[in-house]
Amino acid sequence: MGKFFETVPENLAKWVLEQKLFWVATAPLSSTGHVNVSPKGGADFGLLDDKTFWYMDFTGSGNETISHLYEPDNGRITVMFNAFDGPPRIVRFFGHGRVLERRGHVAGDGRAFDEFVKKHDVPVIDSSRSIIIVDIHQVNSSCGYNVPYYEFKSFRTALHSTFSARAEKYNNGVEKEARERYWAFKNAYSLDGLPGMQVGFEVGKKEHIAPIEKMVGPMAQRRYHRDRRFSVWHLLFVAALSAVLTAFWPVLFALLREHIPA
Repeated sequence: MGKFFETVPENLAKWVLEQKLFWVATAPLSSTGHVNVSPKGGADFGLLDDKTFWYMDFTGSGNETISHLYEPDNGRITVMFNAFDGPPRIVRFFGHGRVLERRGHVAGDGRAFDEFVKKHDVPVIDSSRSIIIVDIHQVNSSCGYNVPYYEFKSFRTALHSTFSARAEKYNNGVEKEARERYWAFKNAYSLDGLPGMQVGFEVGKKEHIAPIEKMVGPMAQRRYHRDRRFSVWHLLFVAALSAVLTAFWPVLFALLREHIPA
């Protein structure tokens, strides 16, 4: 039976920190946008307190989480853990996320990233891209009876070795291997055209790097479209119309009585 908590219970916190894998889910506000679910592996995550979760976000070809968290009035995020051995269990953190981007070689602020790393003694490697902080407002624990058993073997190293090799080339004078150029090419926009990494966008604009077109076919979005929502102007219009109808209703009623036979 599922249980909900406003904060992370101590027993669940201990269990979460022992896990090797979790998933992150986000979505744009637009009903035509694409929901994203990403697996995250490694030991670079933790709890700052019983309402705040963080994880190191590593460079990849996608940046949906960053884009969705940056979208105005959005920021929704769900983090899910589940047991692959021992007693079955699923734990979800529902909350809103914040992005701390890493400082680039040639662009970007990065002070919040650097301060977090220093304060919490977080290791930073060549593939590190940002830190995602989740302000939790609900914790859900459920059975997970249908999750199969899996045995953990080891963490993959391909991503980190790839960007270590790129960093070495950059340090040896190969400018095109700068991680910011990769971010500009692949991480400046989401699948739906939402702005992504600020550093990537700035470098792309400065160095004239066209972002990759990620989706193909007639269903691919070329521009992001927000759903039409009621605004303050809509409410003011309705209020004004109501006031006019209220003021003139007695006159209209009198005219109707004159022209409608008894």
